Amino acid sequence: MNKTNNSERGIALISSLLLLMILTIIALSMFRSFATQEHVAGNLREKERSLHSAESAQQYAEWWLNQGSNGTSTTACSMGTTLNANAGQGQVCNQLPQTMGFSVTNVTATGWPIQVLFLPPGMSVTAGTPGTNGDPAYALTPGFYITDLGKAADGQGEAYQIDAYGSGSTAMTVATATVAVVESTYEIQQGVTCLSCN
Repeated sequence: MNKTNNSERGIALISSLLLLMILTIIALSMFRSFATQEHVAGNLREKERSLHSAESAQQYAEWWLNQGSNGTSTTACSMGTTLNANAGQGQVCNQLPQTMGFSVTNVTATGWPIQVLFLPPGMSVTAGTPGTNGDPAYALTPGFYITDLGKAADGQGEAYQIDAYGSGSTAMTVATATVAVVESTYEIQQGVTCLSCN
């Protein structure tokens, strides 16, 4: 009888160790899953921040086109031109970005080679300095590029292509920050002389 009790005690020990090992593996995989979920949530947050940043520049460009006579003159834009919308500057180019030799999907650490920068109120692009609403700083100042496409399809006004970009936070380096690019086609009818309607 002693022999049987000793062998049963050995089986209980082995069973307990196996159960403990299985519980440890399950606990480790749960902790790893939590870390992955946090990483995914952080990436989604940065994607949304960059998209909102790009959309704010795009909406400002649309608003700017409707102000006064901003939409009634175009210029042959040249490489290396950076204007500041916060200082009231802007331009409408008569060439598409592709014909100027740059792709709007290639946003470098300085943005595009031709652009108008727009820093929305409350936003900060200074590393370590949060915006007025407490948001972390963004990696890049949002920018936009407006192209006059000519007469609108309905014949009632002028059509414009607006390309804009925005970035996520400076928590990553500028080279690895999340960047979003948006594009819209916008028509202005009221009070605008159609540049290409004649």
